[in-house]
Amino acid sequence: MKIGLFGYGKMGQLIGKLATEQGHEIVARIDTASELAPYSAMDVAIDFSTPEAAFDILKACLENGVPVISGTTGWLDKKSEIETICQKNKGAFLYASNFSLGVNLFFKLNKDLTKMMDRYTNYRVRMHETHHQNKLDAPSGTAIRLAHDIADNSRYSSWSMDSKDPEMVPITSVREGQVPGTHEVLWESADDTLQITHTAHSRMGFAAGALLAAEWIVGKTGLFNMQDVLEDA
Repeated sequence: MKIGLFGYGKMGQLIGKLATEQGHEIVARIDTASELAPYSAMDVAIDFSTPEAAFDILKACLENGVPVISGTTGWLDKKSEIETICQKNKGAFLYASNFSLGVNLFFKLNKDLTKMMDRYTNYRVRMHETHHQNKLDAPSGTAIRLAHDIADNSRYSSWSMDSKDPEMVPITSVREGQVPGTHEVLWESADDTLQITHTAHSRMGFAAGALLAAEWIVGKTGLFNMQDVLEDA
């Protein structure tokens, strides 16, 4: 494939290295939508840019007929607009808060556990996530996805940072060192704690998943997520 990389930080560089090793060609390494992008040369675009740049990048890709996947978080208040643009242009767009296979299995485990625990009202859920000091948003997109899945399958209505409201899933976030990412979901009672945790050891799992999604989306039309990729693999 001929791949355009939007956002050439650590993730973009890792995806580029892995893609080249697998025989793909990187035809653009771009950090902002304002940079001249050779859209006609791209089979697919991969976006790991910034919350400020993501919307314009995705819009430009879709309007130029380039299927695009995005792992950028912190811009999702505009996600519905991107989905409308995708449908209007008969394009292909895939968003995932996390492309790791392990994390996507963790999403399913979290849903199943929530359904089991919700009947036991003496347990209260909380979440904690830790990421590297350069991560711009908090909580992480993965934490927000986990919290929404809890709210959709339990008595909780939504999430909030450090909330004491019994109807909200409280999330705490830490930014330190070079931690790739750790997410914890804890169900606590006065007597005990039931906890599930996903810990990333490197960014390679995220890069491999993003590249798999990019290979999968070429030739397709519509709105997708990582579950679509895994179910079709």
